[in-house]
Amino acid sequence: MIPAQFDYEVAESVDHAVSLLGQHADAKLLAGGHSLLPLMKLRLAAPAMLIDIGRLDDLKGVSGDGDALAIGALTCHADVAGDALIQQHCGVLADAAAQIGDAQVRHCGTIGGSVAHADPASDLPTVLLALDAELVATGPNGERTIPIGEFFQGFFESALADDEILTQIRVPKHDGHGGAYLKFHQRSQDWAIVGAAAVVSSSNGSIDTAKIALTNMAETPVRASAVEAALMGASHGAIASAAASAADGTEPPDDTFASADYRRHLAPVIVRRAVEAALAG
Repeated sequence: MIPAQFDYEVAESVDHAVSLLGQHADAKLLAGGHSLLPLMKLRLAAPAMLIDIGRLDDLKGVSGDGDALAIGALTCHADVAGDALIQQHCGVLADAAAQIGDAQVRHCGTIGGSVAHADPASDLPTVLLALDAELVATGPNGERTIPIGEFFQGFFESALADDEILTQIRVPKHDGHGGAYLKFHQRSQDWAIVGAAAVVSSSNGSIDTAKIALTNMAETPVRASAVEAALMGASHGAIASAAASAADGTEPPDDTFASADYRRHLAPVIVRRAVEAALAG
């Protein structure tokens, strides 16, 4: 398929991109393009203007920021997967990034693009939700910080205003925690039918903290709050019974890849395996 006709501008800075967004009512930002361009080819998205922000190098890279890591929104998945700071302090994020698509996708797709696209089948939004990340958006009135739990508003909908750009992802360091992201898919490069991110800490054979998030179990990434509550203070032997409530309160899609009932059946299995992997890691 060929996209509908559109105009194209290259942003020279974040402020320039924000200005261009303000000038064009029907504009979309283009970073890696691996989320937006397929939709345009299918005519599911037809922006009148594409604003290319892919050359803004100041939005790339990872740095330590006190108790958190600051990840530029244009950092590609391959760089997230290979970054030493992320591997040391938030290993689950590096592991999840390494599972995305193929090498071409990982070298072109960006963490900010994945988050801003707000696809409930994406991997990194789920992991960032389990890590309690914060998102920095820049608009005509300056910067604002959005807790990730407030960012995803619905299917492909986020809290970003039309004239804002996601510029940075701040992830608390999770030293002393184990983490794992597991997903079930038909082929290695497919979207997750169901995925689960688990970030846990444990001592003396019992679980001290547990943060669990789910992929493709609702219109947004969601926390498995019933599982989290059941795991707090529980022994490792209680993981299976706690994971049984993984689908509680979710509204999984019913599509050509899997039925909603199948996803409800699958979620406890993936959650149990993710928690076990996090504790073993």
